[in-house]
Amino acid sequence: MDKAAQTMVDNLHKNTGKTLEQWIAIVKSQNITKHGEIIKFLKEKHLFTHGFANLVAHKTNQSDAGSATNKQDLIENQYKGKEHFKPIYHRLIAEIKSFGSDIEIAPKNSYVSLRRKKQFAILNPATKSRYEIGINLKGQEAKGKLEAEKPNSMCSHKIKLSDINEIDSETIHWIKSAYENAN
Repeated sequence: MDKAAQTMVDNLHKNTGKTLEQWIAIVKSQNITKHGEIIKFLKEKHLFTHGFANLVAHKTNQSDAGSATNKQDLIENQYKGKEHFKPIYHRLIAEIKSFGSDIEIAPKNSYVSLRRKKQFAILNPATKSRYEIGINLKGQEAKGKLEAEKPNSMCSHKIKLSDINEIDSETIHWIKSAYENAN
């Protein structure tokens, strides 16, 4: 379990007096399995915030990235129907690993998070025609390939790619800048 998820689990126990395992048992005793129904039950009957309800729903159904037994399966599932983007992923990972040995590569259900002390980028085969690199460079003006992301997004900027040949020195520069700022 990653650090952020563990903090949420710890706070769930602190805030409710029950452990994650106890909440999972409560949900299972209700014979509800649909994600939305679990969230509704926890919010209405136990006054959960959406974040905690979502955590318990995912853990109950083992549908979160942290419950996956094989992280490689998460990556494979991201590229189903988008296999033409796997060379982009592999090239970016090779470049990013050259920045240093302190990089955590954390596959999620729909993207791969890249962290140092904090998340600095995400790799996301967004659609069949667009690959996105989310980058955290708060305060950086959008210029060149670097586009501003919507407010309150996971990342402050993004770079859109459609072909491996679009990975150039500018692309790597922006990712490396985010990496350097994440220490």
